[in-house]
Amino acid sequence: MADADDVRRLALALPQVTEIDSDGFDFRVGDKGFVWSYPERNPGRPRVIRTDIAVLYVGDEAEKQALLLGEPGTFFTTPAYDGLPLVLLRLAEVDVARLTELVTDAWRMRAPEALVGDLDPNGVSR
Repeated sequence: MADADDVRRLALALPQVTEIDSDGFDFRVGDKGFVWSYPERNPGRPRVIRTDIAVLYVGDEAEKQALLLGEPGTFFTTPAYDGLPLVLLRLAEVDVARLTELVTDAWRMRAPEALVGDLDPNGVSR
C-alpha cells in the first residue's frame, strides 16, 4: 500500500523535479505537472485536497482508458478530467513498486527529452 510520502519520495528522486507549495503534493518537471494530490470538489462544499488520491499524467486518452477499464478499483476519473490525459489513482490500491513505475512513466512523458535520456530503464539517474 502506497501513500503520499511514497509519492513525494519517488517524485523528488527524479531529475530536476520541483515541488510546488500546496496543501498536499504537487510535482513538476520543466514547469509541467506530472503527479499531484486530488483537489476534490463537491457542489456546495469547499474544495478538499485528497492526499490519498493522486492525479497522474498518462499521456493520451488511449492509455487513460486502458487504465480505467483494466483496473477500475485502482484508477478512476471525474467529469472535470474528461478529455484530459489524467487519471485519478487510489494510492492504497498500489504497492510502492507499481507506484514507482507510474510516477516514473508520468515524469518521462512530461520531462524535456534531454532529461529522459539521463534515466535508465529502472528510473535511476545515470
